[in-house]
Amino acid sequence: MPCYRCGLRQTDPERGKSPWRRGVVHDQLVLICPACQESADWTAELERCAKCRSAHLIRRLGQIECLDCGVVREPALIPSGGPGPASRLSPDTALADEVSRALDRLLGRA
Repeated sequence: MPCYRCGLRQTDPERGKSPWRRGVVHDQLVLICPACQESADWTAELERCAKCRSAHLIRRLGQIECLDCGVVREPALIPSGGPGPASRLSPDTALADEVSRALDRLLGRA
């Protein structure tokens, strides 16, 4: 999954806690890379918990959960196309292109 803000793809993680942060935008789970977290307003677009106003939300098992207070809710239906600025990169096409280039390099076709 790419960074919600810039589209950078996460690489193999180091041991320990990941520097990437999770959030929810338009009821979809998103990742934010360490570089984008340096912006003072990086949490501005993230959804907030209705009970405690925390942006520490995740989506799992088809539900949105606040990791701070534990409130769980069902996601609303949203139009296809996904959330955020990086979604305009068409993640499916970008990923397919990236995989194709990697296979070409691996098989010596590049």
